[in-house]
Amino acid sequence: MNAKRIVISSLLIWIFKSAFVMLTCGWLFNWVYQIPPIIWKAPAQMMQTPNMLISYGGSLLVSLVFVLVFAWIYKGIPGKGAKKGVAYGFIVWLVGALSGITLMPSYMTIATTVVVYWLIQLLLISLISGAIVGAIYKK
Repeated sequence: MNAKRIVISSLLIWIFKSAFVMLTCGWLFNWVYQIPPIIWKAPAQMMQTPNMLISYGGSLLVSLVFVLVFAWIYKGIPGKGAKKGVAYGFIVWLVGALSGITLMPSYMTIATTVVVYWLIQLLLISLISGAIVGAIYKK
């Protein structure tokens, strides 16, 4: 494992994800969160310092884990460079997001539109994050 590549990849993925989520959830597709039932915290409550620190800190940790697992199973992922990263991102999405979020409406009162939006959003985030780590971590 190359510590420098792991740190750089993690930070770039974290910056990308933060910007992407701000643009999509906070602006472009914020209407999705207005579909009943509305179960979300009020925007003013979400923007309080403790919530933001938890959100950004958690996102950075998830980015680091994403890169560490990529580095750990690097040789077993098909492809080279960014393509290897995209394949990894798709696998992570299949195992994590698709399997976890698809079942959400069965145990939580949530609009189906939100679930579909999250699945598409997380697919894009996983593929692009994978491409970033694949491009940086290539040997």
